[in-house]
Amino acid sequence: MGRVLLVGRLAWRDLRRRRLEAALLLLATVAATTTLTLGLVLSDAASDPYEHTREATNGPDVVAMVSAHPRERPDHPEGAGAGPAGPVDIVVDEPADRAALDELAEEPEVIDHSGPFPAVAAEMQAGDLTSDVQAVGRDTAPAAVDQPQVVRGDWVADGGVVVEASFADALGVGVGDPVTLAGRSFDVVGIAVSAAAPPYPKSLCFAPMGCASGGTPEEVAGLPAGMLRDPGLVWLTTPDVQRLATDPLSLSYVMNIELTDPAGAAAFVEAHGVMSPEAPILATWDEIRVETTELAREARTILLAGAWLLGLLAVATVSVLVGSRMADQTRRVGLLKAVGGTPRLVAAVLLAEYLLVALAAAVVGLVVGSLTAPLLTDSGPGLLGSAGTPSITVPTAAIVVAVALAVAGVGTFVPAVRAARITTVDALADTARAPRRTGWLIAVSARLPVPLLLALRIAARRPRRAVLTMVSLAITISGLYVALVLATFLDDTATLAGGIEDARTEQLNQVLLVVVVIVLTMAAVNAIFVTWATVLDNRHASALARALGATPRQVSTAVASAQVLPAFAGALIGAFPGGFALFHAINAITGGDSDRVSLPPIWQLLALVAATVLVVVSLTAVPARLGGRRSVTAALQAEMA
Repeated sequence: MGRVLLVGRLAWRDLRRRRLEAALLLLATVAATTTLTLGLVLSDAASDPYEHTREATNGPDVVAMVSAHPRERPDHPEGAGAGPAGPVDIVVDEPADRAALDELAEEPEVIDHSGPFPAVAAEMQAGDLTSDVQAVGRDTAPAAVDQPQVVRGDWVADGGVVVEASFADALGVGVGDPVTLAGRSFDVVGIAVSAAAPPYPKSLCFAPMGCASGGTPEEVAGLPAGMLRDPGLVWLTTPDVQRLATDPLSLSYVMNIELTDPAGAAAFVEAHGVMSPEAPILATWDEIRVETTELAREARTILLAGAWLLGLLAVATVSVLVGSRMADQTRRVGLLKAVGGTPRLVAAVLLAEYLLVALAAAVVGLVVGSLTAPLLTDSGPGLLGSAGTPSITVPTAAIVVAVALAVAGVGTFVPAVRAARITTVDALADTARAPRRTGWLIAVSARLPVPLLLALRIAARRPRRAVLTMVSLAITISGLYVALVLATFLDDTATLAGGIEDARTEQLNQVLLVVVVIVLTMAAVNAIFVTWATVLDNRHASALARALGATPRQVSTAVASAQVLPAFAGALIGAFPGGFALFHAINAITGGDSDRVSLPPIWQLLALVAATVLVVVSLTAVPARLGGRRSVTAALQAEMA
């Protein structure tokens, strides 16, 4: 117990003596743990508004739909279909079987239902915007199951239309605005939300010809005639829906079902979901919730990918900070050993102080991440309430703490072992490390200008640090590669059918921007502190070079150039094989469709590499110049002290 207290006291005193380093390490680890916490709790936080909406509207456990039965024309030429041959020729000649819904309502598991309600596909025009819609006929009296909650205006009335809230927000319509449905004029009498269908642009499809979401112009051109694209949801009176229907074949029917056990909705669908074109299509409330929270899951993927990148960069930050501390406090290690500290004690003290910071960072990351999650899960106008602060579960906390400790442990282990192995005499003398003699490097560098000569020898003196710089930049550029791909994809899919802007892409762009800014900030911190650690580690060699005739500018340029060389290699690795591999790894884990995205062109990647080199030059110039201003006499006297 006494040994543990001793290690704790020594670690705490070291942290207090080096507060700036501790604060930087804390910030680096907090960035990783906060991002990881956000990724882990985001979906749970996003589910809260849906649950609130479901409770307020008495949402259904199962939604059942039947529509007219489409089939391919028998005399359709073989091989015709979407693409060069033209859209598939499909006809609808069998009306919706409403009796199938009535039979479903008689099942013993069903305790209540509303409907069947008629539904019809139509085109809605609001101002300059036009969109496909699914209009559902409802009674003016409240329904026992799924009564949409009116957030503005009133419920349906003859000649009036109630628009789903997120759809109304996308169209920019409000109560009292005129709209046109299938050529008929209506006034918007209300804006409402419902838990029986995901908010726009997601939807349950009632249309006989089906619905399509997104797609390239070529894919859209190949869709069958009559298929809806990104349809919105509106409610009318039943007579108004029937008047919109051109014939019985255009009508579909929707029924909302309440079960004795909502948790058994999936089992109910499995038992009654007959795989037949004429059978009702069934959707559980959990499936609707999953569709509703898809935006949060996409943001979660971005955040988790960013968290692992930040974790790797945090390892680099820890290694740099520990390395610079050892270069600056070698004499303190010698004093610990001189008063009886064993190598194991020295390593334990060094590990303990960074593990303490990691534990503090994990706690801060859990708190900040849980409080920030609701800001990234804005429920939007399509749901009631807001995302509350998610509760931190034991598995989530364990994962975050384990990652924080792993980051600190991996980054500290090698410097701690090296500090434990140094002899007491060498540590007290704080002598410069003998350079490694490499014949071919000496031969090549001897013919170079002085700054490049010194830069190559500085890089060769600390090969692990050069590799660390290269890996850090490769991770950063790989992350930027993925960000470029995602940003391009979001821009390409930001516009829905009818020229309506998809508000979801703006939120995803914000999440992506947050992750990119944090990654770039940590990479910049790494570059600065790698340079400063190099300055400290080479203070004796730099002073000797100046004593032999090198100017302060040449020494400063050499220190900065020593970081540029591995940074250039890391940028090349990250821009080409690294970014490509990371994108496809994320795509494979998430089950995405890589064929729908465009990879960055070569010129963009080359520009990214060039910009990286310029930024590294700028970031390393200041610490390199500060290190070059130190007095030669003071540095050489420290060598001989």
